[in-house]
Amino acid sequence: MISKLTTKAIALLKDLIVTPSFSSEEEHTAQLLENWFQSFDIPYTRTQNNVWSVHKAYDPSKPTLLLNSHHDTVKPNNGYTKDPFSPIVEDGKLYGLGSNDAGGCLVSLLATYTYFYQQQNLAYNLVFAGTAEEESSGPNGLNGLLKELPNIDVAIVGEPTLMQLAIAEKGLVVFDAEITGTPSHAAHINDDNAIYNAIEVLEWFQKLAFEKTSETLGDVKLTVTQINAGKQHNAVPANVSLVVDVRVNDQYTNEEINAYLQKHAPCTSITPRSLHLNSSSIPKEHPLVQAGISLGRKTYGSPTLSDQSVLSCPSLKLGPGDSKRSHTADEFIYLQEIEEGIELYIQLLEKVL
Repeated sequence: MISKLTTKAIALLKDLIVTPSFSSEEEHTAQLLENWFQSFDIPYTRTQNNVWSVHKAYDPSKPTLLLNSHHDTVKPNNGYTKDPFSPIVEDGKLYGLGSNDAGGCLVSLLATYTYFYQQQNLAYNLVFAGTAEEESSGPNGLNGLLKELPNIDVAIVGEPTLMQLAIAEKGLVVFDAEITGTPSHAAHINDDNAIYNAIEVLEWFQKLAFEKTSETLGDVKLTVTQINAGKQHNAVPANVSLVVDVRVNDQYTNEEINAYLQKHAPCTSITPRSLHLNSSSIPKEHPLVQAGISLGRKTYGSPTLSDQSVLSCPSLKLGPGDSKRSHTADEFIYLQEIEEGIELYIQLLEKVL
């Protein structure tokens, strides 16, 4: 059965590659997920562009394990030399937009859920959710779907980790900051030039170090990523705008980072765009993690953001593919990675279910 599921999973991934599914435009790939469930006669629900299913032997007295990955993609960059919507196989690699992030994970988890769907007397209920708007952190993805799902006690989030165990993930807060000054003609003396005022602020951000470090995630990482000021060469602008990207470890909440910057940042204003993309983790002692370790998997902390950020339960990031290939030109995943991914997912769950 695993061989059959693997063949069908790879075929589905090829269909997903052919079908554009930019964030909030996933209606056609959602239909492909519906087709999968129909072909296996598995009941499912579609909520907007999210497709989800509850294990046949669901028992509300048991804890529930969510298997989740996303079927939306970013837009292809200009560096592609291959058609991003053509599932080309060369030298054991399947090329195509979304093949690695996170199509390989999605179809592998879907095959795994299908493998266990008919099984009785499991220790956990299983719920599968193929979700939308992960790449944009949109409101109509997993974040909005959670209220429709049964209560989730633990989750496996399918993202490319080379099937190693990402037991923690940094959160994200993006801030818009402003530095003000006195606008003037460039020909006149101005001791309150907003651009010059920004130098001190930039140096403060560059030197800022948060005290608490994390065993798995390291330090909080703060980076100024955008700066904008002025519209013409002979006019000193009234303000400078900055964008500050903060990757938050599990020693701080997003609210604590915001409170600190509101109090101490030497700029006129600093405003978070959102505080809901939190860091996430799962105890190393959790049965899922221990099962992975027993299968020779290693644990680590992930610097990249996923739908883990909207979950309030312990969650493990795990999937075939390599995060370093995500969002790159000529994205690909090895077919062998999908085969091994399905086998490892099943072996992992067999140890806890």
